[in-house]
Amino acid sequence: MRLEAAIDGFLAAVRFEYGYSEHTVRAYGRDLRTFAEHAAEAGVVDAAQLDLETMRGWLWERQQAGLAPRTIARGVATLKSFGSWLERGGVLPGNPASRLRAPKAPQSLPRVLGDAQVSRVLDRARGLARGGDPEQVRDYAVLELLYASALRISELCTLPLAGFDRRERTVRVLGKGGKERVVPVGGAAARALEEYLERSRPVLLGRGGDATRLQSPRLFLGGRGGPLSTNVAYRIVARALEQEPGSGPRGPHTLRHTAATHMLDGGADLRVVQEMLGHSSLSSTQVYTHVSTERLAARYRQAHPRA
Repeated sequence: MRLEAAIDGFLAAVRFEYGYSEHTVRAYGRDLRTFAEHAAEAGVVDAAQLDLETMRGWLWERQQAGLAPRTIARGVATLKSFGSWLERGGVLPGNPASRLRAPKAPQSLPRVLGDAQVSRVLDRARGLARGGDPEQVRDYAVLELLYASALRISELCTLPLAGFDRRERTVRVLGKGGKERVVPVGGAAARALEEYLERSRPVLLGRGGDATRLQSPRLFLGGRGGPLSTNVAYRIVARALEQEPGSGPRGPHTLRHTAATHMLDGGADLRVVQEMLGHSSLSSTQVYTHVSTERLAARYRQAHPRA
């Protein structure tokens, strides 16, 4: 099997069989296309020819180009997944990537907004929504829901219209690996969603043609009536956060990190937060306990006279 054809088959499998998010599929695709270019230069054009040395050569090349350890580690994970798929399909007798070792990425705590910062962000968005512009009304609902329910941006963009239970104030989310969970929606977010559904979504839906209307079962819509893309949703959050001081990312994950940390600060059980975030492992959630401890220490230093 030609390497390019094998890559196409693998990407189709992770998208349709494994249920990986579009973000993950795109990342796999980028890594494997550059890997295929390196392999071709080394004379490897058939998937059955892949070996450990070809893979190590590609990783070494990326390391020499100055890519971050986290990026190199992602490349290792991509090759391991691809190699496993080739092994299961009988293309390779074993997975050559199983012997690869990823570099340890430096551990950094996620950016977390303070209570006052979140209030300012949401108050500004609510003020803009009062003007009645359908996209501003939608943007306010997006921000409220991301903070209220700590969703991943891909989860928010793929929420079906029927996924919002207005009576129970919950959203039914399809997370990583196709795992479904039901997440509560706070009162402010529920009200923002109700306003969006009544005032904004019908207008956005009307901007598309008949074909677009039939293909728009999603809760959140873009400016032309189609599903809201992750790129547009990212820009909505980035614009909302750009006025807030502090270094670090301004993307949707900042609101997810903030929601999780604020819940723990408020006394929520770690396993409850794990369930809400859709983490399969408790260790993924435990990073937020470190953030909460740091915030507690900072408040102590500010407030205690003997600190």
